[in-house]
Amino acid sequence: MSGLIALLDDVAAIAKVAASSLDDVIGQATKASTKAAGAVIDDAAVSPKYVQGFEASRELPVIWRITKGSLRNKLLFLLPAGLALSNFAPWAIAPLLMLGGAYLCFEGAEKVAHVLGWSEGHVDHPGKEKVVEDPAKLEEQKAQGAIKTDFILSAEIMTISLAAIPPSNFWMEAATLATVAVIITVAVYGSVAVIVKMDDLGLAMANGGRLSLTRAMGRGLVKGMPGFLRLLTVVGTAAMLWVGGSIIVHGLEELGVAAPAHIIHDIAYAVGHSVPEALTAATEWMTKAAIDGVFGLVLGLLLIPLGEKVVTPLWRKIFSK
Repeated sequence: MSGLIALLDDVAAIAKVAASSLDDVIGQATKASTKAAGAVIDDAAVSPKYVQGFEASRELPVIWRITKGSLRNKLLFLLPAGLALSNFAPWAIAPLLMLGGAYLCFEGAEKVAHVLGWSEGHVDHPGKEKVVEDPAKLEEQKAQGAIKTDFILSAEIMTISLAAIPPSNFWMEAATLATVAVIITVAVYGSVAVIVKMDDLGLAMANGGRLSLTRAMGRGLVKGMPGFLRLLTVVGTAAMLWVGGSIIVHGLEELGVAAPAHIIHDIAYAVGHSVPEALTAATEWMTKAAIDGVFGLVLGLLLIPLGEKVVTPLWRKIFSK
């Protein structure tokens, strides 16, 4: 009997440890996910375009297909690569993180430059004018294009998340990264599914609503969605520049080039302490984020010629086949 009681005590202890580990995984995954905010928001802003031109009945199946491709990117390719880096080449994480930050700056700055007419962006490339008339082929083409684009953003998300995880054992890192992958993928493509079906919901409410208020809300949804998508793009672009800029500044500091980080900190500190004490922390954070964003924009604008003339054509040559 005493042996059974001892066994039950051991089982209870193991259950407590497992529960504690699960809490740690969820907590670390949540913190790591917030670090990747810029790439996540941009992913949500970009993804709805991949279901444009489809019948309403095909929108959700296409999104589900892209979702599965995104999970495959993260769990089958990027997760093992991240764990290998963490355990065998941890010195490579910071440079890769800075490379990803530079990419975010480039993408954000390219969008700004395109709006200002300074850049052609991603619209000017051979083959864009080709029209695919077969719906099945169009669906395949757009889904594959979305999954390839997702791979880049997922790589940045996973790298940022890996860098944000506190030092721990192999299994904790694996569980945390896997949780991050699932949380972010569900959040992004769940949001995309809601966004792309909002028009249909608005039309149904406008045409079939029993109350005038319901019909008015439906018309408001239909009219408001284009503006909401534009706002989401603006927020996503700003987040990319902010996150990308902050990654570069922090990376430079780790490499011994601390001047940019110190200057930004001093300016943010001065601005934060020029307002009432209740607003100091928020003002200091917003000032630092704004300066990081401006830094990211300037760096991204400098990277546009390299990105458009070298990196983007090379990427298309490799992956457009």
